[in-house]
Amino acid sequence: MNFGGLPDEYSNYNSSEIVIIPVAYDGTSTWIKGADKGPFALLQASENMELYDIETNSEVYYKGIHTLSPVTNIKSPDEIVDVVEKKITCIFADGKFPVLIGGEHSVSIGAFKSAGKAFKDLSILQFDAHADLRDEYEGSKFNHACVMARAMEIAPIVQAGIRSMSVEEKGLMNKKNVFFAHRISEKRSWIHQVSEKLNENVYITLDLDVFDPSIMPSTGTPEPNGMSYREVLNALKYLIDHHNIVGIDIVELCPDKSNKAPDFLAAKLIYQFLSHKFLR
Repeated sequence: MNFGGLPDEYSNYNSSEIVIIPVAYDGTSTWIKGADKGPFALLQASENMELYDIETNSEVYYKGIHTLSPVTNIKSPDEIVDVVEKKITCIFADGKFPVLIGGEHSVSIGAFKSAGKAFKDLSILQFDAHADLRDEYEGSKFNHACVMARAMEIAPIVQAGIRSMSVEEKGLMNKKNVFFAHRISEKRSWIHQVSEKLNENVYITLDLDVFDPSIMPSTGTPEPNGMSYREVLNALKYLIDHHNIVGIDIVELCPDKSNKAPDFLAAKLIYQFLSHKFLR
């Protein structure tokens, strides 16, 4: 199974500019389980997309989109960090653009570490409902609730869409670099302000629970008052225009067999992001 159901002509590794890394890991989720099934649901949904993008009048798959074999059967959060870091490092070394699909959010830490080594002047931008700033949770520093605490050890971070956190996390965050969900809905210029806080090179980590659960119910911890698809896509377009996006991950899809729409949303978001990224 590969992203978009592409034939080998447009999906072999050597000629592809884009590499999809599916990581089927759900070792530290604390409520709704199933994120390990997210990559497969997303890839299956992607096979049903139209490959022509109306907004960009383009077919980005001509750039080549290769899908690696899924990372599976890893139980330790420490090990998943190492495995992901090594895979992303190889992709950067080959001059390709990585798209990591989870899996729960802890899979992103390895990508942060790799990007931090590969790019100077890096920022990490988080789209998420949750702050994820705990230094340790349930005995692990690599829990999904600690992802951005680990990111801060690698590069400056900016957080967008946040609408849930513990009181302890409030004291850990840099509020000047946090764009809360309720503020985003009030300020049209919010993404310009986000951009001003970012460095030239940006790695984007996008937890699907940043979306409102009315359009994205298939997450481990759905939170009300989330962002719309258009708000997120417009933000990504703006960032592509003003920064060098070095990689992206899409995480926390917990598929529901009775509702395939969220799976398709996640796949379409990746494809439209790539359409805009590679149009530039």
